[in-house]
Amino acid sequence: MEKATISQLKNRLSAYLRLVREGKTVVILDRNQPVARLEKVPDEIRPDARLARLESKGIVSRATKPLPLALLRTQVPQAKSSVLAALLDERREGR
Repeated sequence: MEKATISQLKNRLSAYLRLVREGKTVVILDRNQPVARLEKVPDEIRPDARLARLESKGIVSRATKPLPLALLRTQVPQAKSSVLAALLDERREGR
């Protein structure tokens, strides 16, 4: 386990993150008192591992090809009435 003061961590953050990626834990000290701990994120909660787990269960499936950019530029249809007005009407009617 490595130890680092706040100023050391600020000055050498990349080096400490490299240690964490290698599996080491870094305890952060403020006036020689431990205040925080930097440690590697467990594999089971990393987004790519989580996605793989969901895929293996059949809950999601990955795209086989990229989505066309035109899809992102498609205009969102405008609502024909106001959601707020519908909510207020519903409240007035006591539903």
